[in-house]
Amino acid sequence: MPTTGGCPPGHYLTSTDSHSRPTRTRPLAGPEPSSPTEGKSLAFDEEFDDPIAFGSRWNGSATSAYKYGNHDPNDTKLDWLTPSAITVSDGTGTFTATPSSHTLENGRQAWNTGLLTTEGTTENFRTCTGDYAEARVQLPSARGAWPAVWTWLNGDAEVDGFEYHPDTPNILEVVNHVNYAYTYYTDPATISPGAWITVGVHYGATDDDWYLNGKLIYSDHTGVGTTWSPNITISLSVSDGTYHPSPSTTTPITFKADYVRVWR
Repeated sequence: MPTTGGCPPGHYLTSTDSHSRPTRTRPLAGPEPSSPTEGKSLAFDEEFDDPIAFGSRWNGSATSAYKYGNHDPNDTKLDWLTPSAITVSDGTGTFTATPSSHTLENGRQAWNTGLLTTEGTTENFRTCTGDYAEARVQLPSARGAWPAVWTWLNGDAEVDGFEYHPDTPNILEVVNHVNYAYTYYTDPATISPGAWITVGVHYGATDDDWYLNGKLIYSDHTGVGTTWSPNITISLSVSDGTYHPSPSTTTPITFKADYVRVWR
């Protein structure tokens, strides 16, 4: 599988190079732009055909995004990261959250759950300005589920390819935390519990573009700058009830992924 750690020298684009298309205004109108993969090569891919390559390709034990490495009750999550919560079968990765024996610092019962990040691995793959990242996933239906594909490095490089909560069943949350912009994209015909969707984001210096099933759905007109280069993460978190309902039963929560790919 193609891979590269960090960004190659000279890769960073200028603000004029990062987007050859004219600046768009909301709402999106007119013809769709060319494919976000046009002219790019696959730089990273996880197809979930083989056991998870913990240590070399993925880290499932900790992320610097969590205060305590493997958990962070301050982030309104019940997560306790557990590599064995991620299994692979028939080309699909399944993230399963179950009640944990651990107790969080706030006294809440944790849930063992899965997160994969390229941070802290020997490959240390990092996305770059100009990259296009895409994942095909099945949205969960269980109360408390909080899946996401996102980037992170030192607390100031987060871009959410998507976040999803089944209690708002037809909405994808997409957010640029670098140069703040967001939308709650609503599409009842496509977004719903149990649906398989393909979500992608092109990271531009002055304009990030989000795609759903190949269709451009949002442009933030703020971008990530020219030297942005964080790790990539796919995860199943469990809501603690602060903003979205927490689990009402102890039934396992599942989230499935077909692939994660990055073109450069």
